[in-house]
Amino acid sequence: MTREEIEPDKLAGSTVVVVDVFLATTTLLTVLENGARAVYPVASLEEAEEVSATLEPARTLRGGEQDAERIEGYDLGPFPHEYPSEMVEGKDVVFVTTNGTRAIGASAGASELLIGCLRNAPAVARHLKSSGTESVYVVCAGSAGRFTVEDFVGAAAIVSGMNGDGHLEDWRLNDAAWMALDFAARYAGRETEALKNARAGQWFLKHGENAAFDHASTIGASDTVAAVEEGQLRHIVMEEHG
Repeated sequence: MTREEIEPDKLAGSTVVVVDVFLATTTLLTVLENGARAVYPVASLEEAEEVSATLEPARTLRGGEQDAERIEGYDLGPFPHEYPSEMVEGKDVVFVTTNGTRAIGASAGASELLIGCLRNAPAVARHLKSSGTESVYVVCAGSAGRFTVEDFVGAAAIVSGMNGDGHLEDWRLNDAAWMALDFAARYAGRETEALKNARAGQWFLKHGENAAFDHASTIGASDTVAAVEEGQLRHIVMEEHG
């Protein structure tokens, strides 16, 4: 339910999917799809400085947020629309956020570390089913240690997608996964309604960030499955509809 629940010792041999719908994993997926040469999700401003120092300055962009505020001196913020192809193509992007990239950093001990959001939830679920993995942790980044509806909606979409054809019948589910399946069944087709009622969703709509809300809440818009490998985000599966 939150990144604070991560137990690093349990992650070895497992696949972890980190979900931060508003906005870290959604934006990271967008940056990768829009042609960035390399994408570095980092857990802190200090790590961002260390990574940036190893890169060519003219080809490097730094982006993200801290405590929901743009970072002084950074090129870009946390919103997907700030990373169009003409901005990021061929560039190295170092990206840091308060919750999402910290959750990624805390999950580094996993055998496979994926980023998930509503846009690629069905593709991630298909990958998890076909990969043969026997242990999966879906991590909701949360907000400052608190549960957030939007990340739970994203996690529910992934777990529900994995359950197609009864795939999870023989799996041992914790309480959160069981609740995610129940939520997905009750809110099928009404996920946007849940997001609009959530605190973060209301913030986006109140502050005129409708485009960012719509981008983040579109289920299945992307068939990209992306993994964090050696500190970089990489395509591992590119599927075509149909």
